[in-house]
Amino acid sequence: MFADYARIIIKSGKGGNGHVSFRREKYVPNGGPDGGDGGKGGDVIFETDDSMNTLADYRHRRKFAAQAGEEGGKRNCYGKKGADLVLKVPAGTIIRDAETDRIIADMSGDNHRQIVLPGGKGGLGNQHFATSRMQAPKYAQPGQEALELEVKLELKVIADVGLVGFPNVGKSTLLSRVTNARPKIADYHFTTLQPNLGVVDFENGEGFIMADIPGLIEGASEGIGLGHEFLKHIERTKVMIHIVDAASVEGREPVEDIRIINKELEAYHPDLLKKPQVIAANKIDVLYDGENEVIRQLKKEFEPQGITVFPISAVSGKGIKELLYAVKEILDNLEDEPVVYEPEFVPAAGYFKQDSYTVTFDPQENAYVVEGPKIEKMLGYTNIESERGFLFFQNFLKEQGVLKQLEEQGIQEGDTVRMYGLQFDYYK
Repeated sequence: MFADYARIIIKSGKGGNGHVSFRREKYVPNGGPDGGDGGKGGDVIFETDDSMNTLADYRHRRKFAAQAGEEGGKRNCYGKKGADLVLKVPAGTIIRDAETDRIIADMSGDNHRQIVLPGGKGGLGNQHFATSRMQAPKYAQPGQEALELEVKLELKVIADVGLVGFPNVGKSTLLSRVTNARPKIADYHFTTLQPNLGVVDFENGEGFIMADIPGLIEGASEGIGLGHEFLKHIERTKVMIHIVDAASVEGREPVEDIRIINKELEAYHPDLLKKPQVIAANKIDVLYDGENEVIRQLKKEFEPQGITVFPISAVSGKGIKELLYAVKEILDNLEDEPVVYEPEFVPAAGYFKQDSYTVTFDPQENAYVVEGPKIEKMLGYTNIESERGFLFFQNFLKEQGVLKQLEEQGIQEGDTVRMYGLQFDYYK
């Protein structure tokens, strides 16, 4: 089964904690603080790999995490940086936030490598908090927490030309004849259950990438069958070739088939109909003179709309050269801009601000309550009993916006503030 979708949980590395230590040597009994800084946590990085064409690597494993940074050490030693986590994906993969469905990154065009989740910064050791008045600080800064996020990986095949049409009209046969692709071909419906790509080469060394988009059916835009899974691969193509059965071997009506497919394309995304189209009227090898009423109807219906009809035979090769050169000419006249989707969501934009703390008022105790994992952790690393330690913690509250939130909730001088086991009166 072609894997073009995956849902995984990624987590960056936590920053290492700053270290608390003091220089203690034989002839330096009262040395100053020498606690080193913690190491930065590892990043989660997505990188394209040209040897990959599916997301199969993510079908059986769900959680991926970068390495945490190490804690700082004595003698001003820095903690080791956590190892980055590099996740390889095929070009054309879109990374979305699973909760909001917003795009985080599109691994297409020039975007071959992107940091999606940065690792937490390492905390500062106690050496950074020594002053002339406080020469032996007994606190250090904790490392920043890791970021964790559930993401959706969605592969949209990158091809210049997409072959569209109902099942069993000859898309795979045409692709195998004009490119190096070797798709599975048989005489029954839905032989193709995955997009197949191939390169069309010309004598001058130029060419383009062609994709056989699996057969569409009526209602595909509403998700009937494998509609959405197939339709999304058309979004990046620049030109579409409608392939129809001109010989009506299976009793289909080619004119109506094209109308149905265009209707499904428009319902899925209206911009798809703005792409140039041509029609390949296939299976003329079984016609007596290579022309019939079906081909005449196709030309009468669609050529006034600027959609050229090419009678071809994917089996014998008749008419294929004319079709390919016409498509090449269309591509040459188009802007050579890849279809790349703009980011809509930056996970690190709210680093440590989301759900890091809450500020509420408890009417029963007539006190303002500040809670949250970040507050609790900082309390555990700070010596509140010392004047300098308390000022350090107060600056932390100011930097995090806690004092501002207290003021917005109407706190007055002398009011009580409670943070876990700590309780104090508020004064500016």
